[in-house]
Amino acid sequence: MSILDELAWRGLINDCTDTETLTKRLGERPTVLYCGFDPTADSLHVGNLVPLIALRRFQKDGHVPIALAGGATGAIGDPSGKSAERNLLTRETLQQNIAAVKEQLAKLLDFETAPNPALLLDNADWTAGVSYLDFLRDIGKHFTVNSMVAKESVRARMQDREVGISYTEFSYMLLQAFDFYHLKEAHDCELQIGGSDQWGNITAGIELSRRKLNATVFGLTLPLITNADGTKFGKTEAGAVWLDPTRTSVYKFYQFWIRTDDRDVIRYLKYFTFLSQERIAELESSHNENPSAREAHTALAVAMTDLLHGEAATAEAQAASKILFGGGLEGIGEGTFNEIVGEVPTVEIERAKLEGDGVPILELFVTSGLCQSNGQARKDLQGGGINLNNERQSDPKRVITTSDLLFDRHLLLRKGKRNYTVITAA
Repeated sequence: MSILDELAWRGLINDCTDTETLTKRLGERPTVLYCGFDPTADSLHVGNLVPLIALRRFQKDGHVPIALAGGATGAIGDPSGKSAERNLLTRETLQQNIAAVKEQLAKLLDFETAPNPALLLDNADWTAGVSYLDFLRDIGKHFTVNSMVAKESVRARMQDREVGISYTEFSYMLLQAFDFYHLKEAHDCELQIGGSDQWGNITAGIELSRRKLNATVFGLTLPLITNADGTKFGKTEAGAVWLDPTRTSVYKFYQFWIRTDDRDVIRYLKYFTFLSQERIAELESSHNENPSAREAHTALAVAMTDLLHGEAATAEAQAASKILFGGGLEGIGEGTFNEIVGEVPTVEIERAKLEGDGVPILELFVTSGLCQSNGQARKDLQGGGINLNNERQSDPKRVITTSDLLFDRHLLLRKGKRNYTVITAA
């Protein structure tokens, strides 16, 4: 199966220029391709993953991927898919962001493998020395305002009289076209990929390469991902899901994928993972037969967390997820446990109460709000429904002291199978 056939099976081709010729070209020899991203933050997020993972697919097929950081274009802002102008970032901020995301890119692309190592380039390197007049003369003259206005990304903004589009953003298309032209000339780059909202910018670069280099280059766009309910993929109530674990913890990253809507899970397995057609077909069959088993969801969450954070981090996230289903606490770090704390009600008590003689377990469960009275707590305990730190309790005279604290601070109380409260000693 060719790389384009695989992308088509995965539902990852939105538009492509001259599919037949591109298929032939990709089959002849390794092809250099690129995808750009504007470093608007010090971390990538899951919304960036589709094109970057597509670069990885091409690399695995023997081609040479370029991840192009927009150190120049990021200072302007792409109007594509935006209803309002972006905040402009300083060059210093952009450079800091590029340095920060390099580590994340290294998890997606292999920058050392032979014979087709990936490249990370910055378009500020070839635009910084170009004067405004030279750019207008050498690049701008190849574009008509008519054709630029006809691009969907520009037309949509011009139709909104309230917002409009600045000349700065209007010029973005020329800069992206210049990138493609430069990469063709300097690196023999023949293919640009990007989201479907990039089609106008990509075709502008194709036309510029034809006019200035008499070269044939190609463009391929990938679908913009939306959830089954129509909402934007990668957005949660808490905001974006970041790849940097200091901004979105591994536990929350894992939970983002495990909580995928049933209607989306098979589609996302195709979009994001490297699982085979056969394996995805098996998961689809099991999902249709027994969706409550969530086998497909687990496969998706494991595959994505392994890819971005490694198997050890995935194992800890899985263990943490099982805690709220009665799993053991062995091997769970304090940071991960604190993420779990955020998932359940928390009650503070004075640490002094746990010192010395401690607090009777029945009283503690009343304090937690899990039981209404000591009598009710006793009844629940005798029925086997009282758990401390996910260990079943049977002694109504049991006293809880500081020695029971997890990480010298927390107690995890559970009544029945799903009712949790964390007691925090302050």
